[in-house]
Amino acid sequence: MLNSQRHYVSLRLLALLPLVLFSPAVVVFFVDAHVSWGEYLGVFFHLSILFLVSRLDAAPWAKAAGYGWVALDVLTGILMINDIPHDIGWAIRLGGHVLAGVWIVSSSLVSKAWPVTVVGVITGLWLGGYSFVGNVLAEPFLRPASILILIWFALLAIFHRPAEERSAEPTGTALA
Repeated sequence: MLNSQRHYVSLRLLALLPLVLFSPAVVVFFVDAHVSWGEYLGVFFHLSILFLVSRLDAAPWAKAAGYGWVALDVLTGILMINDIPHDIGWAIRLGGHVLAGVWIVSSSLVSKAWPVTVVGVITGLWLGGYSFVGNVLAEPFLRPASILILIWFALLAIFHRPAEERSAEPTGTALA
């Protein structure tokens, strides 16, 4: 039976999964942001983030923001697949990006790997901050955040180790 206390997949794989799933969606975002099949990729990408949210160190409220982001972006993807007006879906997506920014910044700030922290804070601020100016800035101004989040996932896979792994490491010998 499955045990919620046991990790069945490494954090590295959990960071690589959204990286792999989001890479084609980023290409679509740069080439033609309004193709419907890109929304399918986006839904699967966001669903893969559920596993990452559950494993990254963060305060419970920050994890709730991460789950909220996933819920709103999956909702948006399904709405867009079913032909709701773009303006409605875009507004919902931007609301979810505020929550994404909260989770990304919060989980990055507790990372012991400075590249994860630096790129995560920039990514989260860009992604969440765009939501407040998306009505005056064109969608292409959001594109750098998509590149940054890919870099953040890669850095998580390379550098980040959960607190339970860090606490299991020996800290040196005690003085006698």
